Amino acid sequence: MPDHPLDRRSFLTATTIATAMPLALAACRTERLTPGAAGAGAAAGTQAPDTTGADLPQFVRHDPELPPLTGGRVREVRLTATEQAVRISDDLVAQAWTFNGTVPGPVVRCRVGDTVTIKLTNEGDVPHSVDFHAAQIDPKTAFKTVLKGQTAEYTFTPKYAGAFLYHCGTQPVLMHMGMGMYGAIIVDPVTPLPPAREFVLLESEFYLAPPAGRPVRTFDYTQMLGTLPEIVAFNGYANQYLKEPIRVRRGERVRFYVVNAGPSHSCAFHIVGEQFDTVYLGAPPGNAIHGVQTFDVAAGGGMIFEFVADVPGEFPFVNHAFGHGQKGAIGVIAVGA
Repeated sequence: MPDHPLDRRSFLTATTIATAMPLALAACRTERLTPGAAGAGAAAGTQAPDTTGADLPQFVRHDPELPPLTGGRVREVRLTATEQAVRISDDLVAQAWTFNGTVPGPVVRCRVGDTVTIKLTNEGDVPHSVDFHAAQIDPKTAFKTVLKGQTAEYTFTPKYAGAFLYHCGTQPVLMHMGMGMYGAIIVDPVTPLPPAREFVLLESEFYLAPPAGRPVRTFDYTQMLGTLPEIVAFNGYANQYLKEPIRVRRGERVRFYVVNAGPSHSCAFHIVGEQFDTVYLGAPPGNAIHGVQTFDVAAGGGMIFEFVADVPGEFPFVNHAFGHGQKGAIGVIAVGA
């Protein structure tokens, strides 16, 4: 593996603690998801376009709040595979493969027993597919690869509630996921969980080739195989919830749906200064554990973390595997008085 220097963004060093603690100690809204707006793309190892700085995508905070579940029991989810530039940190833009133009792709929300139809259209040059972890279905038939200009669809009925991953399943899967093709699907139980402020955090790793004098970086498959990421982030952008914290009111129950796209490492989810009164290991509400400080979310997995925001202040949430927290997997939840 080439010995590329890493962008050593500071986090929870003595300097960052002094800075971060005072600073800060989407879903089926309708029955249909349509392509979103965002940045243009190339395969890993290919040359990125000579984009000027003025043309680069700018920072747009990824709203982590989970919208309410819409009515109806039949849902259609439209996904479009595109290839485009996306911003993944304050100083890095990468040439990605995307669902609906963003990394991660849109959040899908449904309920156990719903009929969910997935329609994937490929507008990129590279073949793609989509694998929903909430589905129990023949993958050879449902998760088939779609060529440019084609559309494929399949239907499934979720059996279990929880936080699940979806991602491109075309070989090599590591490359397609490493290039940005993933998202979260939240499946509600038939009997709703107690009211809460609900947020989705999808962690992922970014493996980049050297800049080579160009403003848009390419992803590097060799680095993916070496499993040493340059950036690790929640919801596709390093440190974005330090810049703009998640805000809740004192006394509210807070529920984090934490999904880990990987593609290779687990996420040791932790909130500094708090404990989780409830963590669902699988389908809620029947398998909760209580009084949890930190719990690993496996690559390709998802879990649900809850606490009551009964103490005002600013609380960092982090991948407590600090080698990854230091690379951007950190944010702040601000609890108002």
